[in-house]
Amino acid sequence: MSEARYLVERHTILSVVVGSRAFGLSTAASDVDRRGVYVAPTADFWRMAKPAPHVEGPLPEQFSWEVERFCELALSANPNILEALHSPLVEQRCALGAELQDLAPAFLSRRAHTTFARYAGTQFTKAENRREREGEPRWKQIMHMLRLMISGALLLESGAVHIDASPYRERLLAVRRGELSWDEVSTWRGELSARLDRALATSPLPEHPDTTRVENWLISIRRRSLTNGSSLA
Repeated sequence: MSEARYLVERHTILSVVVGSRAFGLSTAASDVDRRGVYVAPTADFWRMAKPAPHVEGPLPEQFSWEVERFCELALSANPNILEALHSPLVEQRCALGAELQDLAPAFLSRRAHTTFARYAGTQFTKAENRREREGEPRWKQIMHMLRLMISGALLLESGAVHIDASPYRERLLAVRRGELSWDEVSTWRGELSARLDRALATSPLPEHPDTTRVENWLISIRRRSLTNGSSLA
């Protein structure tokens, strides 16, 4: 067994399903996209070769992060990380995974405005470039961009991560099928961009995440790993 596979199979503390199935946008053709968090043994960091910060596989459409890397990305309000942390479709969770989910509010801050808007802007630019080259964009990509903007706006407005996009399901799936014109999609994107900006001004989220709380938890994880070793997860 490779070291990377060993980390995922023996040290995973949380594994969830993300993507369309978690967002309420799945169809018969939807993949099962899995994301996970593993805790590499503390003693492994003493070697010259450090544990992998992330691992792809071993299952198809599966990707996992070492807990420290996961926390770094979550503190920066990475949309994919935050949505994985809040997925309702949990396939595997131990006591440490539950601790990580309980820690979720500490990761949230107004940084989400920048990261969600930037990610959506990047995806829109890619879609525009593809449309210019090939005549039309990847409509699935556009659908997920719009869904992400909705999620970002709801996060900033409410102070909580909202995964369920089923209230927007029919219109989003119409985008995926290419039934909305490019002008209609661009208008919707503009409306959501303005909504993100308005939400930032009155958001209940703090300016910065609670990095100290997260760091203290990480330190406790490393210490417990030294005590409990391979039984940690």
